[in-house]
Amino acid sequence: MPIRTVPGTDLSYFLIAFDGDGRERTDDPGGKMSEQAVAALGRDPYTDVFVFSHGWQGDVPAAIGQYDNWIRTMAQAPADVERARQTRPDFRALLIGLHWPSLPWGEEALGGASFAPGPGTGAGVERQIDAYAERLAGTPAARQALRTIFDAAMDDAAPPSLPERVREAYQVLDREAGLAADGPAAPPGADREVFDPESVYEEAQAEGPVSFAPGWVGGLLTPLRLLSFWKMKDRARRFGETGAFDLLTALQRAAGERDVRFHLMGHSFGCIVASALVAGPGGRGQLVRPVDSLTLVQGAMSLWSYCSDVPPAPGQVGYFRSIVAEHKVRGPILTTRTPFDTAVGRFYPLGAGARQQVSFAPGELPKYGAVGAFGLRGPGPVIEDQDMLPVDQRYRFQPGRVYNLESSAYIRQGSGADGAHGDFLHPEVAHAVWEAALT
Repeated sequence: MPIRTVPGTDLSYFLIAFDGDGRERTDDPGGKMSEQAVAALGRDPYTDVFVFSHGWQGDVPAAIGQYDNWIRTMAQAPADVERARQTRPDFRALLIGLHWPSLPWGEEALGGASFAPGPGTGAGVERQIDAYAERLAGTPAARQALRTIFDAAMDDAAPPSLPERVREAYQVLDREAGLAADGPAAPPGADREVFDPESVYEEAQAEGPVSFAPGWVGGLLTPLRLLSFWKMKDRARRFGETGAFDLLTALQRAAGERDVRFHLMGHSFGCIVASALVAGPGGRGQLVRPVDSLTLVQGAMSLWSYCSDVPPAPGQVGYFRSIVAEHKVRGPILTTRTPFDTAVGRFYPLGAGARQQVSFAPGELPKYGAVGAFGLRGPGPVIEDQDMLPVDQRYRFQPGRVYNLESSAYIRQGSGADGAHGDFLHPEVAHAVWEAALT
């Protein structure tokens, strides 16, 4: 993929694609994009670098669509753009969109070949087994478990209860996938309760399918999709700590002693990517220098991620605690939250296995809750709760603080299980990001 120009504008960005193990892909017809981006920053007088990460269920076309639309939205904020130019007369931004494979049935070919599943029989089933084996575990035991699950779904996609052989197959698949269940202070992907496929299936029958994007398949495959949900959380973290971290480190080195500012934004599971990128490997890495702003839009990650003592797990710290404790963000950290995002508000805790904590008293915070529903919480960070402002009002962000922006006046449109999870392409959201970048 050559450097992408946003349709209808003169704006361009680097789309840098990685594989499931966090390695940059080498099949891009335009060459290795990371090297080109690093060279451009070292050569040209950029003052600011904006790095974006999409979330779960994003393939290459979806990533392009999201980045095109988001960059266009950012550019269509004339007052903010003008203020950037006044604040920094030589203002020039380098834009980078990260792509990591996070869609079970996605178009991942940069050249155009399709990976969509075939019909529901024969080769179609084999494709599904291959796809989920690649995503979860490719061991013989895992493949046999997948075959049992798909064969049963072919016979009856939504039986009254989970067949015993399917329940056993799911337990095998969970074990082969190597996913831990270590509670609310664990790394993303392991921050869950012990997997109980039967209760997941019963809940799905009562509630409808858990979803973080259109096209979710429920019924007998719901526990399988839930395993993919956890695996993608784990993948987002690993990608942030490896390929994305290495890229930002290289960019910062290329900037040298120049006053280049770095701004990160993630959406959904992209908030895990952005946080892992800043925190570094194991949550304890070190970039060349702190980043200048961080925005987590409708984060599908734990509300306790940044705190110094996780209330439901006393004595344990949030996985990304070092971001605050070691001042890895020089400017403000923003989150958006809205009750209209049912993906993170209702189904995120269900995904963690916390079905008994979906309902709780006003003011109470759940054991498993998402940033996009509650903001960042817990002791440690200096936290301020504010309403998201219209574009003609100024924020007064302070460096080093967390701002949970109540965004229901703008992030509110959507339907189905997702609700307003993807409804963030608004000038008011862009305005907040600009204000953070200019703090």
